[in-house]
Amino acid sequence: MRIPRLQRHLAPTVGLLLTAMLLLASPARAEDVGHKIIRLCATGKSLAGYPPSAYAKALKEISATTEEYSECGQLIRAAQAAAAQGQGGSSGAGGALPQAVAATPAEQKSISGAAASGGGPVKVAGQDVHPGVVHANIASAFSTLPAPLLALIAFLLACLLAFGGRFLRDRIRDGRTD
Repeated sequence: MRIPRLQRHLAPTVGLLLTAMLLLASPARAEDVGHKIIRLCATGKSLAGYPPSAYAKALKEISATTEEYSECGQLIRAAQAAAAQGQGGSSGAGGALPQAVAATPAEQKSISGAAASGGGPVKVAGQDVHPGVVHANIASAFSTLPAPLLALIAFLLACLLAFGGRFLRDRIRDGRTD
């Protein structure tokens, strides 16, 4: 049986088009539940309706910046506690937090001691930690910079060296030392 020439050339094109249509029609990969909970919290929407394990995943995935500068960490913990108690979670950024967990006697003693010491050094893991002192070496400062910024700094240094070298070469060639 002989396939007409047009059909022979058209078959791969139709196959590619059908494959592309199926890929576009297939549902997109579902957003990770932890990221979804963090996004809901950041936009002030309700966090209710997830199992405690989903909240635990969100707490593992939350960035340090988000944890420090927003209430999302507290709200996710509150929603996790409410879900564990069967209350359905938290109502979001405007929702009330459940009752605070009382500090243990050892924690109360540490809090009192910190307030009484007035900002002196504190022993942590056998080392004195002085409040307000940041020990950073140059390597850690550069390792936290984004790669494009490091590339820009390297480019500017290379340009400075090239310009400075040319300037020095011209001065030496002319015999000037002033």
